[in-house]
Amino acid sequence: MKVLLDLQYLNVATTGIKTYMMELAQAARTYPHPGIEWIFTHDPLEQAADSTFKNPSSKFQRLNYHLDYFRWKEFQLPDMVKKHQPDVLICPDFVSPAASLPCRRLTVLHDAFFWQMPQNYPRWWRKYFLNLIRKGLREKTEIITTTAYSKNALLKHLGEVLPIHVVYQSPKSLTTNVDRGIIDKNNLDQSSYFFHLGTFDKRKNLPVLVHAFKTFLEKENKDFKLVLAGGPGQSIQMNDFPVVEKLISDLGLHDQVILPGYVKDEEIVALYQHAFAYVFPSENEGFGIPILEAMGFGVPVIHSDQAALLEISNGAGLIAKTGDASDLVEKMILLGRDKSLREDLIQKGLQRREHFSPQKFLQDFQQLIVDAAPSL
Repeated sequence: MKVLLDLQYLNVATTGIKTYMMELAQAARTYPHPGIEWIFTHDPLEQAADSTFKNPSSKFQRLNYHLDYFRWKEFQLPDMVKKHQPDVLICPDFVSPAASLPCRRLTVLHDAFFWQMPQNYPRWWRKYFLNLIRKGLREKTEIITTTAYSKNALLKHLGEVLPIHVVYQSPKSLTTNVDRGIIDKNNLDQSSYFFHLGTFDKRKNLPVLVHAFKTFLEKENKDFKLVLAGGPGQSIQMNDFPVVEKLISDLGLHDQVILPGYVKDEEIVALYQHAFAYVFPSENEGFGIPILEAMGFGVPVIHSDQAALLEISNGAGLIAKTGDASDLVEKMILLGRDKSLREDLIQKGLQRREHFSPQKFLQDFQQLIVDAAPSL
């Protein structure tokens, strides 16, 4: 059985979707199935390194990217299907070709944000992208999503026309060398720090975290810092970076809150290794990769009571009320004072992380493929 994996989107993918695509491709190479031949549309490392459309600085560049993406999905990818004649096409980036195809399709919809949070996207872009998604959900298509929470959200907005399967992904394989430069530069080995990694999207609730951290410092009088690593939100509507910057200035936290921007994997490893705790106050997630990454490094996690995060942590995290800075402060203080609680969370986190391996991720995908082919 031939399976064609579409990796085109790696040339612009960031954060969660990039991790999903890279981990799936790597797992397919590492754990081969005797009855499945994997075909990649692109070499994953080369495609991820392609900077042609990364960080566009003008509307013209963004338009060129959208035209390139449309050309790929609607013309070039169908041509590859004709060439390789796969039994299954996997599109891990929401969009499958609108053209009629002879093969079965597995299309990954990571979340339902486009429907749930329309205010976070440019109106024309959201309308265009939703149109692409819907036109690709046709014929022998099955939807893959990341959590039961996301499945229920998609059912609400798409109905029960197509089958929806939940496949838990694996977090990024952070086995690279460690770069301590970011630790030394910011003197992070001289004081404990809370850590957050991800874009400054509004749904991440980072202003709530900054307010909570300010109150934590006032109540505990301790030499703590807060590291908010990652780039700005992906659109003007979504971007909270200017809000966070102003808040840090207004609260006089320049010396306590570190904004290193995008960080390399080697730096991410160092930041996890030295963190006192990982804090994830997000109001909406489809999965929540960073909490599993943190748990894998033995870092206790405080996260919001958002449904997907509750599902993924399964009791291994300390839970704070979504959007409630006062409750978040209480949890940060509790973790700072209660050493036994911190150790308990570390052990539970390490155990929970074991449920999300690359091999398990691939096996669940392959099971869906094999189920449709009784002869395998």
